[in-house]
This record gives sequence, structure tokens and C-alpha cells, in this order.
Amino acid sequence: MLKGKVAVITGGSRGIGKAIAIKLAQCGADIAVIYAGNEEKAEETCEQAKNLGVKAFSFKCDVSSFSETKQTVLNIVEKLGAIDILINNAGITRDGLMLSMKEENFDAVLDTNLKGAFNMIRHCSSIFLKKKCGKIINISSVSGLMGNAGQVNYSASKAGLIGLTKSVARELASRNICCNAVAPGFIETEMTDNIDETNQLLSKIPLGHMGKPGDVAELVAFLCSADYITGEVIRVDGGLAM
Repeated sequence: MLKGKVAVITGGSRGIGKAIAIKLAQCGADIAVIYAGNEEKAEETCEQAKNLGVKAFSFKCDVSSFSETKQTVLNIVEKLGAIDILINNAGITRDGLMLSMKEENFDAVLDTNLKGAFNMIRHCSSIFLKKKCGKIINISSVSGLMGNAGQVNYSASKAGLIGLTKSVARELASRNICCNAVAPGFIETEMTDNIDETNQLLSKIPLGHMGKPGDVAELVAFLCSADYITGEVIRVDGGLAM
């Protein structure tokens, strides 16, 4: 389905990002895994992808840096020859109530989660424009749709991703480039390990349980080959934000 395509996944060393990388490799895409610090985990993801018969390389990059992302995009093209798909998945949390949140914790989350996506889109878009095709998928969150107490920074960054998605979709549609967002709810990853099963929010999920990284990856894979969907925000949340 994606044979001959090159997919870039930020935050691809673990959790949802890893699941997406492996799923796209199963679909035949060559993989570029961008990671912030854990080289071992990134290489593990690449090895699993290679075992599926595709090329896979890891690239260390601070996505909040305009210059680092520019160089990383150049490095990916040099290694893999092209970029056809961009998955902006890199994200961090620095949770805390708004009244006590430190400025640096607000800035750090916005810089990685929102500016990081802008940086990658900015540097990949010229490649897509030349090819007159491309797929951009931003991993937002139901927190960006509903808000979440204790996450003003995270919710703001994920809501910002939705605005970014829709604006980019409008700007690039005439060149056959699609840009969509996926909004996961509670997904079983390291980020949600500390959520107790008795948590009140979990009780509000109509399907009654958390999702798996593969649930998000399946939707991302679909969007990577969907040619007439753009500017959409699709939830993977068990009905939490309906």
C-alpha cells in the first residue's frame, strides 16, 4: 500500500510513534524515526521495521529547534532519497494547575508539541510542493478538543495543532498535499502508566477502556493513503469526546 514511500515519524522511538512506524513499515514504507534522547529505543524501532523488509534509520533531533529540524530533513533526504509522509507525533507533558504552572513548563510544551510540528511541516513542505503530493498527519489529542484540568499547556498545544492542521490543509490543497489530525484519547503508553483504572475520566469513556497504540496507528496508515480527505480531525478515544 505504501511501498516506495518514505515516512518520517517524530517521537517514533516508543508508544504511539513506535506503533505508527511499525504499521507504516508493514504497509511497505521506508521509515525515518526522529527521537529526542533515547537512541537505544529508536534503534529498536528501526530494527523491527527492517525485519519487515524496509529501510529504516533513526535521527536525533530537537524538534523545537528550527535549525535542527531543517538539517534533519536534509539528512533524511540524503539517506532515503525523499520524504512522502510526515507524522508529527513528538510530544511532552509538564502537567500542573494553571495558577502554579511555571513559565518554562508552559513554553517547553508549546515549543515541542506545537512549534515542533510547524518546524517539520515548514521544512518538508518544499519537498512536497516539488512532488505535487504528500501526506501530513499531526497527532493532536482529545485534550485539545475538550480541555483538561492540570494540562493548560498540553491542551493549548494540542488545540493549536488542530488550527495548524486546518490552515496547512487549506494552503497546500491545491498542490495535492493532504494535512489531517488524529486526536487520541486515553491510550496505553508510558504517558498514561500513572493513570489508575479507577480514574473518573476513564469511567467517562463509553467503550469502557483505554485504547492501544495500534488503534491510532491503524487510522494513521489509512490517512497516509487517503487522497480525498484533508483538514479533518479524527478522534480515537472510545467515544470520550463525542
